Amino acid sequence: MWLWRPPGVYRPQEDTWLMVEALEEAGLPRGGRVLDVCTGTGALAVASGLAGAREVTAVDLSRRALLATWVNARARGLPVRVRRGDFGDLVGRGEFDVITANPPYVPSAGMPDRGPARAWDAGPDGRSVLDRLCAVLPLLLADKGTGLVVHSALCDPDVTLRQLRGGGLKASVVARRTVAFGPVMRERAGWLARRGLIDDDQEHEELVVIRADAA
Repeated sequence: MWLWRPPGVYRPQEDTWLMVEALEEAGLPRGGRVLDVCTGTGALAVASGLAGAREVTAVDLSRRALLATWVNARARGLPVRVRRGDFGDLVGRGEFDVITANPPYVPSAGMPDRGPARAWDAGPDGRSVLDRLCAVLPLLLADKGTGLVVHSALCDPDVTLRQLRGGGLKASVVARRTVAFGPVMRERAGWLARRGLIDDDQEHEELVVIRADAA
């Protein structure tokens, strides 16, 4: 999938394409409403539009990311609406049949206020955004709606499953893939090992896609 990406916007990687596959396997209801959280270049928003979504809302904190999403959607004539802000701001403003999320999940010493690192840095355990997302997801899903979330196994998928189930959703891991560390993880490997999150000689991580369904 060709995507225009301006400088400073997260480049689609293995986690993105794993989510695209999971979205295809989940079977998007034609004419459904989709929310893409932390949209980046809009890869998942575009994939949803191509799959037949009636309406797609793409949310991100980055203006550049939203510009990329707008360009990539318009280049294909897709009905994607971009919105700058936090996904929590959408609570009470409508419900969605499908929600896709590739949030920041790389463990980090801190949380950046701006810059490209906002797309991946997620606090000491990598869950600063994930925990909020799990709490908000049940409030954004329509009846019989489906959420798809990708993150590293370093962030403990069992915690994600417990939180989603605690919110009344049926949740399970539907896809896994082991991938080599990217540049950020390679640079941070020593710090991650000292914190006990990876082995000293580890060079790979497992990505997981978790599906959550509203009863």
